[in-house]
Amino acid sequence: MINNRNKSVVRGMAWNTDGQKICIVYEDGAVIVGSVDGNRIWGKELKGHHLMGVEWSPDSCLLLFSLHNGEVHVYDNTGGFVNRLNIQCLGSMGLGAMVVGLTWYNGRNGYVDPDCPTLAICYDNGRMQIMRNESDDMPILIDTGMSVCACQWNHNGSVMAVAGTLHLSGIGEKDCNVVQFYNPFGEHLRTLKVPGKQITACSWEGGSLRIALAVDSFIYFANIRPDYRWCFFSNTVVYTFTKPERSEACVTFWDTKNNEHFIKHIKYLMGMAASGEHCVLAVRTDDGSGQFGLIICNAIGTPVDSKYIDIEPHYLAMTSSYVFAASKENFYLWHFKTPKAHSSIELISTVKSDRQERLYHIDDAPTGMSDIFREGDKLYEATNDPICCMTASERILVVGRESGALQRYTLPHVALTARYTLPCRPHRLALNCNSSRLAIIDITGLLTFLDLDIRSSDSSGAEVMGSILKFERKDVWDMCWAQDNPELFAMMEKTRMYVFRNMDPEEPIASSGYLCNFQDLEIRAVLLDEVMNEPESPTMDHLLTLEVKSLRDTRDLLEKVSIKDAAAFIDENPHPRLWRLLAEAALEKQDLKNAEAAFVRCKDYPGIQLVKRISNIQNEALRKAEVAAYFKDFDEAERLYLEVDRRDLAISLRRKLGDWFRVVQLLKSGSFGDDVQMEEALNNIGHYYADRHKWDEAVKQFEAAHNHEMLSTCYYQLEDFESLESLVRSLPDNSTLLPSIAEMFTSVGMSQQAVAAYMKCNQIKSAIDTCVALNQWHEAVELAKEHNVTEISALLARYASHLLDKGNRLQAIELYRKADKLLDAAKLLYQIGEEEGKKKTHPLRAKKLYLLAARLVQEHNSKMKNTMKEEGSRSAALMGLFDDGLTGDKDKGSQYNNMLDSPWKGAEAYHFFLLAQRQLYEGYVDAAMKTCLHLREYEGILDPEDIYGLLALASCANRAFATCSRAFIKLEAIPEVRVT
Repeated sequence: MINNRNKSVVRGMAWNTDGQKICIVYEDGAVIVGSVDGNRIWGKELKGHHLMGVEWSPDSCLLLFSLHNGEVHVYDNTGGFVNRLNIQCLGSMGLGAMVVGLTWYNGRNGYVDPDCPTLAICYDNGRMQIMRNESDDMPILIDTGMSVCACQWNHNGSVMAVAGTLHLSGIGEKDCNVVQFYNPFGEHLRTLKVPGKQITACSWEGGSLRIALAVDSFIYFANIRPDYRWCFFSNTVVYTFTKPERSEACVTFWDTKNNEHFIKHIKYLMGMAASGEHCVLAVRTDDGSGQFGLIICNAIGTPVDSKYIDIEPHYLAMTSSYVFAASKENFYLWHFKTPKAHSSIELISTVKSDRQERLYHIDDAPTGMSDIFREGDKLYEATNDPICCMTASERILVVGRESGALQRYTLPHVALTARYTLPCRPHRLALNCNSSRLAIIDITGLLTFLDLDIRSSDSSGAEVMGSILKFERKDVWDMCWAQDNPELFAMMEKTRMYVFRNMDPEEPIASSGYLCNFQDLEIRAVLLDEVMNEPESPTMDHLLTLEVKSLRDTRDLLEKVSIKDAAAFIDENPHPRLWRLLAEAALEKQDLKNAEAAFVRCKDYPGIQLVKRISNIQNEALRKAEVAAYFKDFDEAERLYLEVDRRDLAISLRRKLGDWFRVVQLLKSGSFGDDVQMEEALNNIGHYYADRHKWDEAVKQFEAAHNHEMLSTCYYQLEDFESLESLVRSLPDNSTLLPSIAEMFTSVGMSQQAVAAYMKCNQIKSAIDTCVALNQWHEAVELAKEHNVTEISALLARYASHLLDKGNRLQAIELYRKADKLLDAAKLLYQIGEEEGKKKTHPLRAKKLYLLAARLVQEHNSKMKNTMKEEGSRSAALMGLFDDGLTGDKDKGSQYNNMLDSPWKGAEAYHFFLLAQRQLYEGYVDAAMKTCLHLREYEGILDPEDIYGLLALASCANRAFATCSRAFIKLEAIPEVRVT
């Protein structure tokens, strides 16, 4: 227990984010911070302040205190003053108002936007500001228009509930208790009216699916239907959720047919819509350009088209080929492109003129022609009546405005054709399947309908388009039109779902699912509340399939009464789905006449053909088998076929189904069938395993089916190259499969096996190319010699030139050696030796290079002599394989050719050069001088300056001054040398 010695009134208390500290404030300015076990951590007296409330920052580093005069002061968690909040929402009213709500969302469940405001300060006069942090100079300012008593964030900071009293002016003025809901950016979402005299407090449930309201001496609980960001198309539910550790929104594409889901992370997601086989995601760019993006995605979340726009897409609508995005002042039309089938390519040219994007101001009245109403900044100027919702069909676009006005445009040429006036602010619009009626859910949850095509006269006699139907339902939070009946729709009212036909309701069904689609008298819904509990692992239990009463009644009638009576009932409630049920029931009872008539009524041409085919079958068992196959009872159909000894029909049925395992069983169990069918089945089973990368199982099937092509693929995937090599030996010569197998060997560097495969199909050139690609130059040359391929020399020359261009001279030398082009390798070594000698850093290395070059020349000469002896002529020296030409300038070529005549001269030069220096350093000056005299014979290889400088030094040391003098004379004659 934390004691207060001042006995002052407690005005507020708050736990920090991790629940380890509690701060208690008293009216007289005392502040006490205690631990979770009740011990006091620190206390402080804020003299001169009357405290009214306290709130921790999300990181528990700051404390916010609301004062009696409306100010909010910021202190650190040790009680030190930081600053005073900049309160802007009161404006000229001053700080006389009292703070009734000071709440800061802690971010525990993620953020709806990376930069969304989280700190809310609300005053009793209805003014409120929402800030990103305590230093935000540009808060979002809101005037709720009511006397506020409390406000609170929901569990993930996406909705702010503001409770208070609203004064209703006019006849019978009175006060009404209301709760208004806002998003973090200040947009008014919904208004909830609450009975009673005075509301005093509100609080969210843990998952924000209910809100508790304190009214008078009662506590009311209201169910909250969150406005999730989600859509449905092509059996795919797309929904978003946030993670505390990620700033991006997690967008999940859930394939409800295969129960697979794909998660994409998108930053600054603003909204989504869907139609047909695609959905559109609206995002805000983060590159500082101020633009927004529209991304078209398919059922697995892959983007197929995108567009950048300049308006903020608050509202989205989509059709099969158009996307509509609207800000508060403008709406934008975009004809997007998606991959299409070949049959629809011709349609592209017919609508090419409508593919351009177009932007309209809501106050303009386009006629569908080339209208230009506004340009530049005027196109984006504010309007007095902003857009608040929109919807579209293939024919029309309807835009709702905050005043209750509706504007109708025709498509694809956008032309304003009608204006309608509603007595309320619309929140959501929906068009039926033939665009004749519009469903309107206003901001209070009231559902009404507008007949768009009815023409009537007003009090002045002027013609007015549209008429509001005499139909109202309260507390509606979702509705969905049937896709195949303009008079049929489903709606969600509180926790019940109603289905209406011609405005007449059926029995309600208890449900809290969000409506996905309504077709064939079946309603599909998704339990998003349960999905959001574990959003990363949705299950099929979260999907609902609900049937309309007429569909349920028809099923009961078909079970209890005759086909004729059921047909009479369906005739009174016609629908293709009901006629199909009747046709299936009649078909099951072998009533072919009624079955055909019912298939005609539901326009099922394959069903009509089935009835005609069955009517021509005399055997009753075969008829039953055909009917069983139609109802997908394939096991029963197969049993009936086998009973009448029609194994061929059973096999044909399984072949159509692709059940190749069963086909093999049927072929093995009877004498019917041939090897062709067995091989076909085995091949398909092999492909089944190969598609799943079960290569071992696939090999067994392909071996039995003698499918050598797939066998080679399987062996390659298994890296079983021995079996692949055996397969090559078993194939006949010139088989078309051999080149592909050779490529497999080449890809893993097995040159011998690749060459064997190429040779078996007589592709010599490919075999040589493989040897070259795998650097097997000796084998390439041998193959070229054996098969008289003379262009191998040019190939080697090109490859050597490529290596030389890249500066890989040592690799080129090795290439020449392996290709028996020893003279070219020697010339390159002479070049490198000469360059190394000019560096004057490693003379021993230069000697070794010259030595290697001489060895290669000697080896070449020996081979030439042996060849000449064997052939008895010099013809071999003229073959292209022994071409010793050298690219380069003529002088260098002749220089290296001279070296080839005296191959050891370079090695001798550096040998004597090194020997002379060793002798000089070891004191054998006479021997050193004599060695230097020999160096004069190698002036073409060694630098004369080095030769005569060393000679002068050695002769001087040997006191042979005459020789020394002549050496200096030689040095003076060298232009680059100065002797002092």
